[in-house]
Amino acid sequence: MLSPRPSPYAATYILFRVDDRAHGRELMRRLSTVVTSAADTLSPLGETWVSVALTYHGLAALGVPPESLQTFAWEFRQGMAARATALGDTGDSAPEHWEAPLGTPEVHVVLVALAPDSARLEAAIDRARPAYHALPGVTAIWRQDCHALPTETEPFGYRDGISHPAVEGSGIAGSNTLETPLKAGEFVLGYPDELGGIQTLQPEVLGRNGSYAAFRKLHQRVGAFRRYLRDNATDPADEELLAAKIMGRWRSGAPLALSPSRDDPALDADPYRNSFLYRQDDPAGFITPGGCHIRRGNPRDAAVAGVVRLHRMIRRGTVYGPPLPDGVLEDDGAERGLMFAFIGAHLGRQFEFVQSEWMNDGVFFGAGDAKDPVIGSGDGPGEGPGDFTIPRRPLRRRLQGLPRFVVTRGGEYCFLPSLSALRWLGDLTD
Repeated sequence: MLSPRPSPYAATYILFRVDDRAHGRELMRRLSTVVTSAADTLSPLGETWVSVALTYHGLAALGVPPESLQTFAWEFRQGMAARATALGDTGDSAPEHWEAPLGTPEVHVVLVALAPDSARLEAAIDRARPAYHALPGVTAIWRQDCHALPTETEPFGYRDGISHPAVEGSGIAGSNTLETPLKAGEFVLGYPDELGGIQTLQPEVLGRNGSYAAFRKLHQRVGAFRRYLRDNATDPADEELLAAKIMGRWRSGAPLALSPSRDDPALDADPYRNSFLYRQDDPAGFITPGGCHIRRGNPRDAAVAGVVRLHRMIRRGTVYGPPLPDGVLEDDGAERGLMFAFIGAHLGRQFEFVQSEWMNDGVFFGAGDAKDPVIGSGDGPGEGPGDFTIPRRPLRRRLQGLPRFVVTRGGEYCFLPSLSALRWLGDLTD
């Protein structure tokens, strides 16, 4: 939850269905001995890190009492598929098109493992397999292998994983030295949050030191993205500028805020490469457009409706599928994209708010119903192609007809239990 992932690495998501309550509880007991602790600066599993999460249906399958289940966030109890309209999962991204069994009551447990390379990841999975193969009441029903390239780029070609908040008391620095660390309760249950409240569950041991996660499998139409840039640019240099204006960063990860006119890969070594604000230097978005992807995801100090600090969350993204070869402008039908994990203590005002109000709308910064040009533009029923405005003098530049570049393949709302909570779940009795 707190520590940035190493690079490069290989990872896998494995989903389980619990058909026998006793076997599900035994799985929790076994997992409590292999899930790595935040207290460990080095993994006891030989640089392999393991996390486990449960859906609402999974907690019910383990026999968590109804009075405890009712203390979880209502968005979590509903599940991601039921929240599709609010999240913008319509058209090709609607739950009826999701990859089975994502979004169904069949998904109970999510196991995530990562290691420095595929060989060590497979070795770790082989060592762990007897833990659930010996439990006939627990069935592995889905697996997604992922990887992080040494370049740390995602399928569209941008450097990823650059920005993350600092959590008060964690001892782990945030990426923006200008951002005051956020209260621990914004990310971890059982601690005061930015509003002074404390999110708790009943019993306390179930919630304290846990969190919520929104897992999403996002398919990226890389050929369509490249083709759109080419068709709307005057030359290759302009194509790269358009790509930077849409994202808010150049391909290397260098922000427009610090390098407005050209890419600057040397900023990668600069510890202050993510330390910038908008209100003082770029309030109108002439450098970093107000509607670009990174400014929507984190408006920082920009003048927007709402309090930005209340909507921050931890974000982890991992690539899946083969890359589309350089220069290819037609998608080849292969599955490629990102497995995302959004982590926070408030599903509603963090993940759902950012998706519905910042990514799928523009009212918060005065842009009407304009959507995020990377993940928000839609072409589903009742939706037209999106538009994107680039402020400039003397005349603004307006991109029209942006199709949906990213399609949701499925997702789950999950609860990340602490080690104490895993042991509590394992010790449940009827």
